[in-house]
Amino acid sequence: MVMDSIDSSSSPPSQSQYQYQIGHPRHFYLAVDRLQFKMQTLVDLLDLVGRRPCLPIVVCCSTRDDLDSLCSSLSPLPFISSSALYSDLAEDERAFVLDKFSQVVTRWNQVNHTGEGNEDDLRKDDTSHMIIVTDACLPLLTSGESPMNAHLLINYELPAKKETYGRRLAACLTAGPFLLPCSMVC
Repeated sequence: MVMDSIDSSSSPPSQSQYQYQIGHPRHFYLAVDRLQFKMQTLVDLLDLVGRRPCLPIVVCCSTRDDLDSLCSSLSPLPFISSSALYSDLAEDERAFVLDKFSQVVTRWNQVNHTGEGNEDDLRKDDTSHMIIVTDACLPLLTSGESPMNAHLLINYELPAKKETYGRRLAACLTAGPFLLPCSMVC
């Protein structure tokens, strides 16, 4: 497994480069040499990053078959609770899933950025939370839905259109320097 970044300069960033990086996150790519290793690579990655308490994660895929496969493979991970957004989901259930994720994002921000969280809070519920979503079920920002504000976005596969990739970024990631878009490529 190889992890590359679009911006791979070895020198420390200048002030102008740093400001650019805050507004525009670095995009990372996980190169997987065989398709049959892709799921295990994702499981290994999530097993590692999911140990971070309360981390809000979104995994995007293109099809319902991929979503079902991801849900069955990722549900046994002990440090991550997961939910799925799919087109058959009732509107009240969809709202519940998004509201629960919003609470996780708020808790993440309190614990990691404002210092309001304490150790007892972390011990009560130290699991990260992940939403697995297809492109068809991403929040529609143009119709007033709020973005998911995740801090880790994993594209299980790169979408065919750059507009879809941009929509994934806009609908899933939060603003600020503490976010990571990662795409898996075979």
